[in-house]
Amino acid sequence: MRILVVGDLMLDRYIIGSVDRISPEAPVPVVRVEGESLAVGGAGNVAANIVALGSSCEVVGCVGDDPEGGLLLSRLREMGVGTDGIVTVPGRPTTVKTRIMARHQHVTRVDREDSSDIPADWVEALLAQVREKAAEAHGMALEDYNKGVLVRPVIQGAVEMGLSGGLPVVVDPKRLRFFEYRGATVFKPNARELEDAVGDRIRAEDPEWMESVRVRLEVENLLLTLGERGMALQSATEGYLRVPTVARDVYDVSGAGDTVTAVMSVGLAVGASSLEAAVLANHAAAVEVGKAGVATVSPGEILRQQKAFSHEDDR
Repeated sequence: MRILVVGDLMLDRYIIGSVDRISPEAPVPVVRVEGESLAVGGAGNVAANIVALGSSCEVVGCVGDDPEGGLLLSRLREMGVGTDGIVTVPGRPTTVKTRIMARHQHVTRVDREDSSDIPADWVEALLAQVREKAAEAHGMALEDYNKGVLVRPVIQGAVEMGLSGGLPVVVDPKRLRFFEYRGATVFKPNARELEDAVGDRIRAEDPEWMESVRVRLEVENLLLTLGERGMALQSATEGYLRVPTVARDVYDVSGAGDTVTAVMSVGLAVGASSLEAAVLANHAAAVEVGKAGVATVSPGEILRQQKAFSHEDDR
């Protein structure tokens, strides 16, 4: 399967060290640097997960004309992700999140970014790439981190191109343009995002409430992720499904949402129902949160997780 990912790309930089004293200049820890590492984040992490599942992936997004943009592109290519659809916007910095870690504790994070909407001159360039890549894809994922790529024309154009081509379109939204994804196949907010957007307390156990929100959003499937409480799915055609958590060990929840988006996109592309894809995604998320940091999940790991859960359920 070929999956097209459209959205905000970022580079995750980790500075790792130890702390054994407080600065005499201010009441802050002094981190002695012992190592550094880089990873792709945002839409890039969704793409990495798609490739890890055995599918091919193309990405449409933007980077700056800076060294960090070059590093991000190199990392994606090393993973086998297609980068021809990524445009370089002069004068706009590549989004970089630098996390300073000490003994597995998150000390602070420094963000370097321009989260304003991409210039209008570049919108058509992105849409041209979406049009070209969607023609060869079997599924599409839109990954919004409010970093300026998924502006209204790009959202509407991508959803329309995907659906007109018969592609399932999976959306991971953020608050800024929450209601712009009408027609999407799967709309996947987390509880806080949905509560903030609709101005109502989440009632994930109530199918009537879930259906009312799905209708308001005008999407085919509403997949609400609930962290340690699992997921809830409201489908226009398959009804309501409450998916309880299957995670046994939670080490780090970073990247779990990206894993769910990737599995939903690949699952629907190969013909799974929304219910089947959601159950698979739930098992994949259980594997991901058992790993340190942002990580990918393989098909074998998902199958082993599902098998282990089934055996526990039998007992």
